Amino acid sequence: MNQLIDHTFLSPQATLADIKRLCAEAVEHGFYAICIPPYYVARARAELQDTGVRLATVIGFPYGYSETVIKVAEARRSIEEGADELDIVINIAAVKSADWAYVRTEVEQMATTVRLKGKVCKLILELGVLADAERDRLIEICNAVRPNYVKTSSGLHGGATVEQVRQLRATLHPEIKIKASGGIRNGADAQALLAAGADRIGTSASLVLLT
Repeated sequence: MNQLIDHTFLSPQATLADIKRLCAEAVEHGFYAICIPPYYVARARAELQDTGVRLATVIGFPYGYSETVIKVAEARRSIEEGADELDIVINIAAVKSADWAYVRTEVEQMATTVRLKGKVCKLILELGVLADAERDRLIEICNAVRPNYVKTSSGLHGGATVEQVRQLRATLHPEIKIKASGGIRNGADAQALLAAGADRIGTSASLVLLT
């Protein structure tokens, strides 16, 4: 399971010591990636040099309601500083306002920005706050744009569920992978999400999942 885990620490109180510890744990246990705040990307890049551990960061985190131009700039800066993968929160405010043209344009711009740099784009849908119709409309957009991954949650509005992952896998284009994130605290939960169709697990309880 270690190669399916994004070893995550996104606390606003994260220190450089926390990030160095996260990097060391990821190397020791062979985790696929770490996921950290943008502020620490350049420092983590130095820590992970030549280790094979991928470096992910978050964009528009945690609420997603920054203007698109700001999120694009944040993504470009993170890539310049060494990020391999970008977990991007969609604009929930635009979704709730049914401003689907804005949402579609933003998803296209974010996915294109990341794709042109040869990096991995993961769109955080925040399923815990979406109505079924909103979720379905977002899936339609994702199927048209084809980001690398769709991610269930930021972790702030409920955790990933087996039902959510099954629904995504049944309706997403086969090329789009799924990252389950939020509230995954033990190996049994992680295995259930993987069995339901998740391709990657995002968790701050990575070490517990291996026991």
